[in-house]
Amino acid sequence: MRPPLRAVAALAAVAVLLAGCGSGDWSQPHAKPAPVGTLGPGFIDPTHRPAPESTITPRPGSWTEVHPSQDYRVVLLTTGDDRPTKTLVAAVQNWAEEEDVDLRTVVAANPADYVPSITKAMEMGPDLIVSAGDHLIDPLSLVAPNHLAQQFLVVGAELAEPTHNVTAADWSGASFRGEGLGMSTTYDPNSFTPERCAAAIRAGVAAVLNDLTGIVIWLD
Repeated sequence: MRPPLRAVAALAAVAVLLAGCGSGDWSQPHAKPAPVGTLGPGFIDPTHRPAPESTITPRPGSWTEVHPSQDYRVVLLTTGDDRPTKTLVAAVQNWAEEEDVDLRTVVAANPADYVPSITKAMEMGPDLIVSAGDHLIDPLSLVAPNHLAQQFLVVGAELAEPTHNVTAADWSGASFRGEGLGMSTTYDPNSFTPERCAAAIRAGVAAVLNDLTGIVIWLD
């Protein structure tokens, strides 16, 4: 007997893909992720930790020696087929392959599916959820504060009022903070270069692995 059309549509709305290693059993516990390597001089002021919701401007390349420990479990949560989002997604996928990260992907197909897609990503039990795509910012603002144990990293955008579990890697040409605030006057889709998007994922993950969360990492 064929399943109801509504059920078929629901299954199609959130696409779950496997990438990187993608073969581990996430139902099994594993060691808490830890940084392999150390942050370089200039990533933060060594005299004090950044305050919640603050913005830091690390020295370029000060994050390059930090790598995730083995079996790092990451979900890439994304929506949209615009060029900036595609460049961000490619940067995350390349990083995962280079770092041997266990990466899985959840694609939100339409606006009605944004919140369910975030829920799906959390239910998978990742160490980190990486968000790419401006349309996910407002849904994340609703969901993330109610799930403080789950770490999120937003690349190429930021939340207006992030909780301590939401970190962002951003720059002046990509500073979208939600529909209520509108698009930044400095927004520039051409600023989403492969190099800058690669820096965003690496700098953001380096911060999260070092427990520098709930902040904005400014890459200008």
